[in-house]
Amino acid sequence: MGKRKEFIGTVISDKMQKTRIVKIMRLAKHPKYGRIIKKHNKFKVHDEENTTKIGDIVRIKETRPFSKEKCFRILGVIKKSPKMSQIEIKE
Repeated sequence: MGKRKEFIGTVISDKMQKTRIVKIMRLAKHPKYGRIIKKHNKFKVHDEENTTKIGDIVRIKETRPFSKEKCFRILGVIKKSPKMSQIEIKE
């Protein structure tokens, strides 16, 4: 049995219940020109307690499928995003 994949990424959507969309950025070399370019993947991730918010940096790990597209879960939050409650809304 192989080792399960682990990634660090940023939460970009928290609109679903118990599911987050996490964007993973990586650097790759262009096959023909050799230039370093940024590539990204988006994964649907299981978040049982709905604790993460948009902008949080999280560690995710591959696991059994929770649904058709969701086969990762959140291991922990590395860095919380700045709180939106500090910004005052003028009425």
